[in-house]
Amino acid sequence: MPFKYATQSITESRLPGDAESSVCRYSEYAARRFPIDNLDGILLVEDNPADVELTMRALRSAGVSVPVRVAIDGAEAHEILFAQRSSDVDGAGWRPMLVLLDLKLPKIGGLELLEEMKVDERTRTIPTIVFSSSREVADIAGAYRRGANSYVVKPVDYERFQATVAQVAQYWMGLNERPG
Repeated sequence: MPFKYATQSITESRLPGDAESSVCRYSEYAARRFPIDNLDGILLVEDNPADVELTMRALRSAGVSVPVRVAIDGAEAHEILFAQRSSDVDGAGWRPMLVLLDLKLPKIGGLELLEEMKVDERTRTIPTIVFSSSREVADIAGAYRRGANSYVVKPVDYERFQATVAQVAQYWMGLNERPG
């Protein structure tokens, strides 16, 4: 399969069995395990496999059943959003209904990716939630300055983490009206 990223049904979310899985190995595992289609869903841009697993569990617990694509760095997310892979048949790319974006990412940082998304007509209207552990004023201000729709600090406690993800999903995927 030519893709490094994954579409996962929330109910099938899992990391490989060994505890020492690297992000790269997780991405390779996911690409083999979960084929990709062009359905709307969530793009989770996160380089930490533990945070990927926690987010997937929280989404599953919240009853979210849309596909989730996981990009392990900013470059991979960029490729997904802007269809730069030669294997994309129609060249239109995949348009998620929601992007959960970490800030501290390898290759292309979250703020840089966010800025590119919000200046490009194809991705400008995709709700983009910065989901980061950073409480730095500069990070928060920078995210909003670049067009973030929301900035959510990842709670350390799992129950709060789960409740936060559920609230984000309920609002952005349930209550929020998206443009045509």
